Amino acid sequence: VSSRVAIFGGTHGNEMSGVMLVNLWVQNNTEVQRKGVEVQPFITNPKAVEKCTRYVDTDLNRAFTPENLSTLGGGDLPYEVRRAQEINRMFGPKGSPEAYDVIFDLHNTTSNMGCTLLLESSKDHFNLQMMNYIQATSCLVLLNEHPLLKYSTSRLEVGPQPQGVLRSNIFESMRDILKHALDFIELFNAGMEFPPCTVEVFRLSERIDYPRDDNGNIIAMVHPNLQDCDWEPLNPGDPMFQTFDGKTIHYQGSGTVYPTFINEAAYYEKQQAFATTRRENFALCSVNKWQTFST
Repeated sequence: VSSRVAIFGGTHGNEMSGVMLVNLWVQNNTEVQRKGVEVQPFITNPKAVEKCTRYVDTDLNRAFTPENLSTLGGGDLPYEVRRAQEINRMFGPKGSPEAYDVIFDLHNTTSNMGCTLLLESSKDHFNLQMMNYIQATSCLVLLNEHPLLKYSTSRLEVGPQPQGVLRSNIFESMRDILKHALDFIELFNAGMEFPPCTVEVFRLSERIDYPRDDNGNIIAMVHPNLQDCDWEPLNPGDPMFQTFDGKTIHYQGSGTVYPTFINEAAYYEKQQAFATTRRENFALCSVNKWQTFST
């Protein structure tokens, strides 16, 4: 039974949909309550939210490593590392009896990705069945395997939305997906069995950087034929980048891929222009509350 659910907003303090929804639900949680489920909305990075910036010292989304969670140092540690330790104590540790059963982590992207659910394990049939249920809302699934991850969430990306901006359509899309996800959990807890099914996922393949000169400076931008074309096929020979003097750089991969996070604003510092994915279909077994799940 999934009796304890957390909803995280503000992991990145300038991604406004999750910040505003969580603040709304902290004030009045009627909308997210479900029978037999304790739902806890929570602002994860309040200092970054206050400053309307992605993070204060380091990216909280990448702070939940085994090393960071076990590091001693107290006030000398970066703010987000201390915050990750606090969150892990409150909502984890993963696999412990005290850990929350499901954690939704709400994010915005500047890329034209629509609604995307990010999963970290292809063996997690509970979450994959939930994704299948949510896919009625036109949500795609991006699989990024992290077999050794100590702290796992169901991350929701909704865009396009500029950083520090709240768009009503993106806000309502995120709200609708959370509603469906909580409905699934309520039905699951009530004993409903979700039958075997096939779910399409996009498996993360490669991260592509911008072309750079010998000093590391960017010398090209995303080609107009690729811009805003998240999830559309990119074939060998297709335009990929356009240099500042107008030359086209073509994709040289070995086969068709499906790019996503195209020209994401937050990923310039991570030296990533976009990520490539490959489409896969997973056959899922049925799930019900009397089964034991591997995550």
